Amino acid sequence: MRHELTPKEQRGVALQKAYYTETAGLYDSMHFSESSTKGHNLACSLMHGLALLYQYESILDLGSGTGRVIRDLRDKLPGVRIVGIEPVAALREIGYQSGIARDSLVEGDATALNYADGSFDLVCAYGILHHIPNPRLAVENMLRVAKKAIFISDGNRFAQGPYIARLIKLFCHKIGAWPLVNYMKTKGKGYTVSQGDGIMYSYSVFDDYDYISKHCKTVLLFNLEGGGKHPLTEAPSIGLLGVKA
Repeated sequence: MRHELTPKEQRGVALQKAYYTETAGLYDSMHFSESSTKGHNLACSLMHGLALLYQYESILDLGSGTGRVIRDLRDKLPGVRIVGIEPVAALREIGYQSGIARDSLVEGDATALNYADGSFDLVCAYGILHHIPNPRLAVENMLRVAKKAIFISDGNRFAQGPYIARLIKLFCHKIGAWPLVNYMKTKGKGYTVSQGDGIMYSYSVFDDYDYISKHCKTVLLFNLEGGGKHPLTEAPSIGLLGVKA
């Protein structure tokens, strides 16, 4: 059943779509600078290897933007069916102008995927969950539509900021106080606004780790940034592969 957005969530979604519509022409230059793509490129390379290893024949990419992941996968995984969904029409149009077929980059909502159960071998999401008011809905849809596995590349708030701040965030999460702390931090909005990335919600891949583990036979974590021993508090960006069977 589709989740009905609260008025606050609706405002956040509308603001995010407006932001990407207004900045569509600058999207690639704003999001794919040399410094910002290291973790993204590592995540893509990992998924390429994993797709080859597990012999995935179809991939659905959520929140494709202008289609960078689609182009990358298409070039490196010839013969694999690749489809991306993107809710912002202005971004899709740029993707079409770069040579992506219209049936390979389509309108869609990550929290309400219009595909039957098990439609794609692999469903992936690169850096979009922290833009969604209720990211668990997207994860639920990913697991439903994926026949074999899901791949997530996103941030981890528990490893962002000074060490003491990380411990405080983790402690607040453990005692169930983080929603209140985040409410006060964002002055009741529930999100922050970035000049370079639009609407952002407090998110960690670890928020969904236990849920994914219940629905997958194997869960693999990849540290995409930083070199600490403990990804929970030392990896600001995380890659996750959940293998269903």
